[in-house]
Amino acid sequence: MATRRNWRTAQARALDRVHARLAARARPARGFVSQPEPRTIGFFAKGRQLMAGNLMFAGHLVEAKGVLPWDLDPPDAAFSEELQGFAWLDDLAAVGDPRARKLAQDWVWGWIDRYGRGTGIGWAPGLTGRRVIRWIHHALFLLRGRPAEEAEAFYRALAAQARFLARRGQGAEPGLPRFEAMTGLLYAGLSLEGTEEHVGPALAALSAECRRQIDAQGGIPTRNPEDLLEVFTLLTWVQSALAEAHRETDSAITEAIGRIAPTLRTLRHADGGLARFHGGGRGLEGRLDQALAASGSKRRQADGLAMGFARLSAGRTSVIVDAAPPPAGPASAQAHASTLAFELTSGRRPVVVSCGSGEGFGAEWRRAGRATPSHSVLCLQGYSSARLSPERWVGSARGELLEDAPRHVPIQMTRLADSLRFEGGHDGYLGGQGLTHARSLILEHDGRTLRGEDYLVALDASARKRFDRAMDGVRLAGLPFEIRFHLHPEADVTLDMGGLAASIALRSGEIWVFRYEGKVEMALQPSVYLEKGRLRPRATKQVVLSGRAMQYATRVCWTLAKAQDTALAVRDLARDEADGSV
Repeated sequence: MATRRNWRTAQARALDRVHARLAARARPARGFVSQPEPRTIGFFAKGRQLMAGNLMFAGHLVEAKGVLPWDLDPPDAAFSEELQGFAWLDDLAAVGDPRARKLAQDWVWGWIDRYGRGTGIGWAPGLTGRRVIRWIHHALFLLRGRPAEEAEAFYRALAAQARFLARRGQGAEPGLPRFEAMTGLLYAGLSLEGTEEHVGPALAALSAECRRQIDAQGGIPTRNPEDLLEVFTLLTWVQSALAEAHRETDSAITEAIGRIAPTLRTLRHADGGLARFHGGGRGLEGRLDQALAASGSKRRQADGLAMGFARLSAGRTSVIVDAAPPPAGPASAQAHASTLAFELTSGRRPVVVSCGSGEGFGAEWRRAGRATPSHSVLCLQGYSSARLSPERWVGSARGELLEDAPRHVPIQMTRLADSLRFEGGHDGYLGGQGLTHARSLILEHDGRTLRGEDYLVALDASARKRFDRAMDGVRLAGLPFEIRFHLHPEADVTLDMGGLAASIALRSGEIWVFRYEGKVEMALQPSVYLEKGRLRPRATKQVVLSGRAMQYATRVCWTLAKAQDTALAVRDLARDEADGSV
């Protein structure tokens, strides 16, 4: 099977190279029929950093003032791919002055000179689609003041990429890369003279991908909230571009937008950021609100799961729980062993978090971020609730899938008179230790108190036999477990009451107090916050409850509550840390 997959990957890359060179022979487009508005959001601070010669992509900082990025020796493939996707054009356009325009023009025409004849790793369907979207969004910014021969080279390169997408776009990996490829092709067909024939096939392919990838809950197979936001954003761009061109949007796209919008609202914390699970981050600032506004959908998710996540919200507090089995098969290439983990945000301030994706910090951090101990959940004997497979080919890259993951994750959500209750369990430890992990979370109606209970239970005779064998393996000393509560780096925590409580101070001025009951010990331990766009992980703390499962049933209770003297509504005026620091 692995040999067959490797062969398919090599064949796809070879076809990409062949069609890229053939597409480069395309006749240049004559100009724009219409140009979609630049809907992508950039960051002024990041644009200024690029102008200063500080190139930060995929967790690497390269200083290259006065040097074309295409002349650099890239630190790794991820750096090259981010550079080739041209999302940095958004940041230079956010600056928008003549110096920023000149830098953007130099880099774009430098790419055309170096790679415009169909060479380089940038000629992959997903990357090409992402690049075409940015070139069209910022075409007026780029073409201003350029001579006719350079404008012709720009149009020729765009036409070549459109032709490449027409031939290879549907060969992109399923999910976000294919949505990017087909959106890029549709944009080209709507905008460029002489490419109108691409609109119909691109629209049909996007509609088919919506039917394949967007399920009834408005979710995608990877269960990555940030990927879902990116797909949703692309679909809203498609909807707007078609409307501006006086063309109808296919019903499959409209229906997909309608299903995704309430799911994203469920996955949004009180501070506006997305839940950080399964390889996803908070999402680019402003992207979610802009996409929801553009969608025109005001629906909210009915009570229950959204893409496998449960939400409890009251007052200014939001709690989001990973309440379903993790993704399986190729969709699990970035998935985490995070079943029953939760995050809590109070107003503008994240409190309890997941460590996040370590993708931008190297292979070791990537693996660590995917493990159960990197989430706010119970971990038994140091084992994750799902295991990573040996590295293998996953699509066009090597990766590790999740194996031996929880299969049975029953949940129940109840709306009570004075609270919201979540109850769930998973069988990720059943095969090895005979124990089922169950978790109950109750958020009171004012959002000031979250009460939790974690159980380890051997449910039947077969499970009890497995537990007995596991106990024999540790000479009846008990199976060690930890319940972890990772804290955001801007939350200050101290132990109180002789180690029986922990006080968590937020920059807003709120104080949350953590207490516990049960035969466990509490300690503060170092943790990390893995945040996209930074050069290194941020140091933080975690509250850890440690104990041993000695019997067929073990129960630990805990509460996380605002201190009594914390006001019901705090006026939060503290400024957030500047974007894009180390």
